[in-house]
Amino acid sequence: MSNSTGYAPGLLAGEVAVITGGGSGIGLATARQFAALGARLAICGRKRDKLDAALASLPGVDVLAEVCDIRQPEQVAALVDAVHARFGRIDILINNAGGQFPMAAEALEPKGWDAVIRNNLNGTFYMTSAVARRAMIPQKSGRIVMVTANAKRGFPGMVHTGAARAAVENMVRTLAVEWAQYRIRVNAIAPGTIKSSGTAQYPPELLEASRQRSPMKRFGSEDEVADSIVFLASRLSSFATGQVWRLDGGASVWGDNWIIPDRPAGE
Repeated sequence: MSNSTGYAPGLLAGEVAVITGGGSGIGLATARQFAALGARLAICGRKRDKLDAALASLPGVDVLAEVCDIRQPEQVAALVDAVHARFGRIDILINNAGGQFPMAAEALEPKGWDAVIRNNLNGTFYMTSAVARRAMIPQKSGRIVMVTANAKRGFPGMVHTGAARAAVENMVRTLAVEWAQYRIRVNAIAPGTIKSSGTAQYPPELLEASRQRSPMKRFGSEDEVADSIVFLASRLSSFATGQVWRLDGGASVWGDNWIIPDRPAGE
């Protein structure tokens, strides 16, 4: 694939990257950038049709696409075994799979809570643990990037995913310390409101409110998130571990006490 990422050609040449939720959205944008930089890929997701469409958009790339529900430890183990059998190693893990739905806390039932926690927290740990134990710890090297969300401030309407993502951010810090001895770096990227297939399901008024709460007064793009993931997953960030990179147009640091006018994009 042609390299239009702005990174040096061959930055990830020969490296093996596993991307969960790689069939669409941020995961697929990341897969395209990794491929353009020379990586060999394993992408997974729960829907075969999305994976097949993703494969069609990655012509000429050495890529393994497997159906995997990260909430199921046995499926995670099978995926990691398949990747290791195909490529012999895993250098990079991008934990991008996740999902949630807007719901006020007082209306949230235990079933809905459990579904989001299993997906965004448990599944992330199952995948991280399996890749580390099967590949990265034995080879004594690896880079892991978690894709989280708003966990710095309150997250009204998203208490389930806010709690899960906050737990993942602590996981990042804990594993970064525990696994430094194996030369495994663990970091996270916390996107703000991104124009993607994931946010397309939300009500327009909710998205507009999120745009208004960004000092930059715009949405981020999937490619902008992928750009930052490349940095955290490559040698360019070789002394960074245990960090959470907030890519939210400044939303997490704006306390609303400074009025920012809403200007059209490009002004």
